[in-house]
Amino acid sequence: MQAVKLRLDGLTVPLVSQQTGLSAPTISAAWKAFREGGWAAVPVRPRGRLKGQANVLDSAIQQWLWEALYTQPPAGKPGWSSADLAAFLRDEHGVELTQRGIEHWWENQGLKHEPWPLSTLAKQRSQRGRWYRQAVAPQFDRLGGADQRWQGGVRRVAHPQGSVYQLYLHGLRGRLWMRCFKRPPLADDYLAVMQTLIGKSEENKGPIALVFHGAWLSASPEVTAWLTQQTMFWLVPVPADMGLAS
Repeated sequence: MQAVKLRLDGLTVPLVSQQTGLSAPTISAAWKAFREGGWAAVPVRPRGRLKGQANVLDSAIQQWLWEALYTQPPAGKPGWSSADLAAFLRDEHGVELTQRGIEHWWENQGLKHEPWPLSTLAKQRSQRGRWYRQAVAPQFDRLGGADQRWQGGVRRVAHPQGSVYQLYLHGLRGRLWMRCFKRPPLADDYLAVMQTLIGKSEENKGPIALVFHGAWLSASPEVTAWLTQQTMFWLVPVPADMGLAS
C-alpha cells in the first residue's frame, strides 16, 4: 500500500492523507497492520518501497523548500538544517514533514553532501595524510570538543532547474547545514556563515576551526581582512587537488 510506503519514508499521517486521499484512520490502520504483521498483514500487496520521499512530494512543497534554501537561514544558524526546514514548512505553510523526509528530498536533488572522514587520514601515508597531520590535526588538537570542529565548502550542483551553488557545513556528528545560490557566493555570503560560527564559539567559550573546500578565500580582500581580526576562528583551507569533495 502506498500509504505504508510513504510512512516508511518519514511522512506524517496528515501528509500521507494529503498525498493519497486516504483518511487518517485508514492510514493508521494500515500502518498498525504493517508494524504488527509486516507486508502480508497490509490489505493491498506492496510493490516495493519507494526510493525516497522526494518522488512523492508535490511541486508546491518542493518549491517552498527551494525558496527557503535560497534565502537567509534562521537567525543564529550557519545554514538551513533539516530541522529548520521542517519547522519552516510547519510554521509558514501548515505542512508536517519529518527531517528524514527532507533529507530524502536533499538526496534526490543532489544536495545531500556527506562529511569527510578526516580522522581516518591521520595514519595515511599519502598526500592527504600529510596534509591532515600538518594542517588539520594541530588545530583540532587545540580544541576542547567535537562541537568546535567544523567542515564546510562550496560546490556547484547540476540540477534540471539550472546550476545551483551550495554552501554546506557539517557540525557535531556530521549534521548538515546548507544555503543555496543561483550564482557563485560572494564574500559577504562567506562572511555571514563564518560570523555565525563566531557566535557559536562565544557560546562554547572556545575557538572554532573550519576545514573549508572549494573556494580560494585568501583571494578576497574582505575575507582576508576579517580573518586577520579573529582570535576565535581558525580557517583551514583544503587544497584544490586534495580530492575530498563529494
